Amino acid sequence: MISMKKDIYSKNPEFCKNSYTIYICGVGGQGIIKTSTIIGNGAMNEKMNVVMSEIHGMSQRGGAVSTELKIGNYKSSLIEEFNADMIIGFEPIEVVRSLNKANINTKILFNTTPIIPSNITSQKNNYPDIKEIIAILKENYNYIYPINGDQLAKESGDLLTLNMVLLGAATADKTFPISKNKIISSMKDNLKPKLHDMNIEAIEKGYEKIKSFQ
Repeated sequence: MISMKKDIYSKNPEFCKNSYTIYICGVGGQGIIKTSTIIGNGAMNEKMNVVMSEIHGMSQRGGAVSTELKIGNYKSSLIEEFNADMIIGFEPIEVVRSLNKANINTKILFNTTPIIPSNITSQKNNYPDIKEIIAILKENYNYIYPINGDQLAKESGDLLTLNMVLLGAATADKTFPISKNKIISSMKDNLKPKLHDMNIEAIEKGYEKIKSFQ
């Protein structure tokens, strides 16, 4: 059972001007660091100032990982509590763990496919029900976007395109500061040419999925 106190805090509009903060979380092996790099490069190509945190957690496969990006006139890369404009979650429980960064108007976009940690399987603990997680999030936050990113990535040709599915989905939100086309351009700068078509398809699938919600 998951419970949370409903947060009534919302960012000060003055704080939001010319700024955007993104918290990205998941586990090692899901492409979180590459996602951060592509966002950062895309922002810099648009002449935006970007600061990005170092990796938090264990980057090896299966370990919890998070990165923080702040676009705008920032000096510190760490996002203050309740101040994330968007959370991009690669794994549902990691999203729940990140909620200290969220306010009621944070856009919370996440992959609904769980990765069961070894401590749950070895101790016979239960992973929370995904539908329950989604329902509780919707009760407490205004913008919840759950998608089956793994399925869309497989449809694009490879599960490893999950990060591009989620990034494409992020660009569908009208507040996201970097356009889909600029993200595609940044992706091409960071990945080998033979991977471009597959990852463009993944970006498009994520984008269209969020547009269908809206």
